[in-house]
Amino acid sequence: MVRALSLFSGSLASLVATRLVEMSDGVDEVQLLCFRSPFFADYERVREIAKTTWPAMQFRSQAINKDYQHLVDIFSTDEFSLARSCCHCRTLMLTRSAQYMKRIKADFIVTGEIAGSNGLNKCELERIGNDAGISDLVLRPLSAKLLPRTRPEKEGWVNAEKLYGFTAGDKERLAKLAFTLNFGYRDSFDRQDRCKLTCPSFGLRLANLLCEKKFTLNALRLLDFRFYYRKGPDITIVLAIEVEEKRNLQNFFLPQDVRVYLPTHQGPLALVRTDWTAKEEDEIAEIIKLAGRMIAIYSTAAHHEQIQINYRFENKNETERLNISPFTDLNEINRYLVQ
Repeated sequence: MVRALSLFSGSLASLVATRLVEMSDGVDEVQLLCFRSPFFADYERVREIAKTTWPAMQFRSQAINKDYQHLVDIFSTDEFSLARSCCHCRTLMLTRSAQYMKRIKADFIVTGEIAGSNGLNKCELERIGNDAGISDLVLRPLSAKLLPRTRPEKEGWVNAEKLYGFTAGDKERLAKLAFTLNFGYRDSFDRQDRCKLTCPSFGLRLANLLCEKKFTLNALRLLDFRFYYRKGPDITIVLAIEVEEKRNLQNFFLPQDVRVYLPTHQGPLALVRTDWTAKEEDEIAEIIKLAGRMIAIYSTAAHHEQIQINYRFENKNETERLNISPFTDLNEINRYLVQ
């Protein structure tokens, strides 16, 4: 009995790759594996796509949240590289997949990877498999004709003549193939929804954060907010403007964070984070003042010359007050915005 393990992301390429292997006469069973991480966490949506398409196919997921710490190794500077981060993540997933493959006694792994996507050419795809120690067992049906033959092809588990040689520029060919397999022309799962790292602004924010070397899953979640500001190497200010944003931001306050808000006018909520123990009293006041001026410009009191803000350290009960002058020009705060 030949069993294949398909790494399923919910993308059109992932659907097509899985279906091509499922249709192979030499494959008796296909199982699906989805990875969850801070960068591609929409597990329920992927699961829905899988279960709708293959109701009887076994679907499992694994969390790799703890492994995100290793991303520090690929950010030696504050410059973001999608190819570098993608290469690292794919190696990690293939390594974990190899372990799972042994557990379920699968014979090979299937992925929807296409040569050239996210800056990874065919040589880099080969290296990823080599680094994971399973190069001969990773079948990429959509680009197989551009890559060395794998064991599934050599053994005849899949018909090599029915595989493809797509590159990143073959989106139209992929869409036509998907249509013939009853998946429709379009990818119903945007790639930025599948992986936040494909969004340039998120990548820049992540690179900026990873320069600290000491970051947490909580800090990673803050990168999702629209108004994410950094002052210097260690001060983070996050604004939540809409009601739903404010509700969401409430979940991320840590005991050492400072909450800044307007007591008498409608306006944003600010989360301010830094190592307060390393700051002098006048530095602390300036940081809170900056956050207050930021929220004021987005408030109903933006036209006032002076306005009172409230702030509170989350690990204390006392609420303090401070009078500030709102910024008058968004350019004054946009220089702190990481986008």
